[in-house]
Amino acid sequence: MTYAFADTSRFSFFRWVSLVCLIVVLLSGHAFANRFSTVVIDAGHGGSDKGSLWGGVRESRLNLAVAKELQTLLKKRGIRTVMTRTSDTYISLPRRAQIGNAQRNAVFVSIHFNASRVTSVRGVETYYWGSSGKILANAIQRRLAPRLSTKNRGIQKKGYHVIIDSRHTSVLVECGFISNARERSRASTSSYQKTAAKAIYDGLMAWRAL
Repeated sequence: MTYAFADTSRFSFFRWVSLVCLIVVLLSGHAFANRFSTVVIDAGHGGSDKGSLWGGVRESRLNLAVAKELQTLLKKRGIRTVMTRTSDTYISLPRRAQIGNAQRNAVFVSIHFNASRVTSVRGVETYYWGSSGKILANAIQRRLAPRLSTKNRGIQKKGYHVIIDSRHTSVLVECGFISNARERSRASTSSYQKTAAKAIYDGLMAWRAL
């Protein structure tokens, strides 16, 4: 009986140690899950795909402008960036996801501007896919709306190809409605574009620090 008791205690001790080690590994993995080293910046549309077009303003151009501002901020922080496009060229949706998926330890951010037939509609919104994407979307959205002084339309889970086909945490950010005359006018300015990029950047950094 004494031998059996000693053996059971030893077994229980090793089970306890194993459990502690597992918890440490899981917590460490969670702590470093957001520590990306690369941001894939996807400027929506481009080339023959102009996106929305209102009042002579092309969405594809605004997307690229914000994307470049975001790239500048990230580079200053020493974070590697990969752009799905750097000029007014057409890149297919599968190719955009492929570019992102070729990167390691990355996060994928797709940048767009919105439009509606109801021209009074305004505001910003962020789409996500997956639990980590939801947290990142929240981090970006809560900064984007107040800084751009526009309506907070919230975050939504939606199956856009560029984010559901991404193997990384991914979000799609709608930076305003160019169908709204006032928002279109503001979105066309460099100050608006810089502010949008800085809000996205700060959201990324806040998520990374979690």
